[in-house]
Amino acid sequence: MHNKLIIAGGSGFLGKLAATHFSTLGWDVVILSRKAYPSKGPIRYAQWNGSTLGPWQQELEGARLLLNLSGKSVDCRYTPANRSEILLSRLNSTRCLSQAVAACQQPPALWINASSATWYRHAHTPQDEAAGEMGEGFSVEVVEEWERAFFAQRQPGVRKVALRLGFVLGPQESAFVPLKLMARLGIGRLGPGTQYMSWLHQQDYLNMLQFLLDTPAAEGVFNATAPHPVRNRHFMAALRQALGQPLALPLPAPLLELGSWLIRTETELVLKSRYVVPRRLQALGYRFAYPQIEEALQQLTITPQTS
Repeated sequence: MHNKLIIAGGSGFLGKLAATHFSTLGWDVVILSRKAYPSKGPIRYAQWNGSTLGPWQQELEGARLLLNLSGKSVDCRYTPANRSEILLSRLNSTRCLSQAVAACQQPPALWINASSATWYRHAHTPQDEAAGEMGEGFSVEVVEEWERAFFAQRQPGVRKVALRLGFVLGPQESAFVPLKLMARLGIGRLGPGTQYMSWLHQQDYLNMLQFLLDTPAAEGVFNATAPHPVRNRHFMAALRQALGQPLALPLPAPLLELGSWLIRTETELVLKSRYVVPRRLQALGYRFAYPQIEEALQQLTITPQTS
């Protein structure tokens, strides 16, 4: 078993973060991609289609970590075609990887599968892994089926972690980019502004991956959010302050719905109240680099970014 990372769905924001981070540490990084790309230094590419086995599965042998981030982006309108693709892209890739892992002579020691904090209900009180309540609707059903597919088979010697991610904030290619643009334009809150946002700084996302690797007791479902969710109006005020923008104009829900329709996305992504807390990570001793939103936003907006 050597320091080898396999990333399925490595072309997105979170995949690129992990690939760059671990390759910088000297790891052998292999990205499972639908397209054939040339290797870039320690980062290699293996072609797959996300649903059937093939030569790519040999890359899993002896890996320390398998990170599955595959799935169509939820940043779209929930048309019947998009709903089907959102669900099937997650289920098919997870089931395919499960078959590949089961066929390994030396399977990955840890398999982390992306999931979503949207599993929890619209809430203004803390939702943790033990006592949190499941929500309802399309997005929740996707997460429920995705996690069921992930945990359906138990593979000896493979620890499995489903990471229920909140909004991961980074300077590029993340949900933070449109929020920063709106703050620069002087928007004070989105909709009522009372809905909670469960967020996570990109550095804590990377630190969590390492922590889970180094913690043998870590298995099952983990909330991947900062310990202090904030209301949307608090988040937007802190972001405007970090950007030096004093103007604060509300964006009512009807206008937000119109804007979402124009840019082909859904208001659920910002109007659902997510009060999700990382109880299990904290119980195991994880310490956040950025537990408070103010310091996280200052780092992302003031500190020069080299990534």
